[in-house]
Amino acid sequence: MRPRTEVELMEAARAGDAGALEELLCRHEQQVYRFGLRMCGSEEDARDVLQETLLAAFRGLHTFRGEAALSTWLYQLARTYCGRLRRLRAGMPAAFEPLDAPAAAQVAADEATPDRASLARQMGEVLQAAILALPEEQREALTLRDVEGLTAEEAARVVGIEVRALKSRLHRARVQLRAHVVTLLGEGAQPDAPGCAELARELSEYVARDVDQATCARLEAHLSRCSRCARAHGALKRSVSLCRSIPGDAVPAPVRSAVRQALARALAD
Repeated sequence: MRPRTEVELMEAARAGDAGALEELLCRHEQQVYRFGLRMCGSEEDARDVLQETLLAAFRGLHTFRGEAALSTWLYQLARTYCGRLRRLRAGMPAAFEPLDAPAAAQVAADEATPDRASLARQMGEVLQAAILALPEEQREALTLRDVEGLTAEEAARVVGIEVRALKSRLHRARVQLRAHVVTLLGEGAQPDAPGCAELARELSEYVARDVDQATCARLEAHLSRCSRCARAHGALKRSVSLCRSIPGDAVPAPVRSAVRQALARALAD
């Protein structure tokens, strides 16, 4: 017996078939969760978004007229609930969830060696940190198009903007994402001017210990008032800027590493 199509499931669900409704929502559960994870930043919030989205879909399926794909409608619901959660948690620390979090979708090659798997995890953390540092509108466009694979038209419908505007956001997101990844991988330009005694005196202690938002705030303050350091230590400036763009108090491991490495190069100059 062939699996029922989405249209057939929709018709059965509207006719009162609870099993059809459950199957329909189960088909989209993973993608809704992924969207919540990348937009809200934690597994707890992603689970809340998923629960609220599926509950709203269960209650409101009769209002869905099918003018767009069911997945588009579900993304719109998830987007609404994720926005509410972000407003609710404004000012609270945001947990960092890597791309390889246990509940997140992932596809691993069967023949992957431990070294390759470790590298994949590290790159996943770098990529997730770079995505998390994007402005919300850019992160949303990138997630819908490049992570979830929606067309530009579908993504624009979810967000509620024109396709041209969506493509513009996506272009800026991709450019900024590449810059963030380069910063996190330590490929920034090397300092080309003498070091700053004040920077060395005040901040050398941070090379040996963990970097937090307070560290980044102090570094940012120094770079803003010291034009020589701002010109000479481009990699440090970019790393600190990326660090300060991460929501909440937590700093992802790849960002901490990038700041430490850039600071070490600056202080050694």
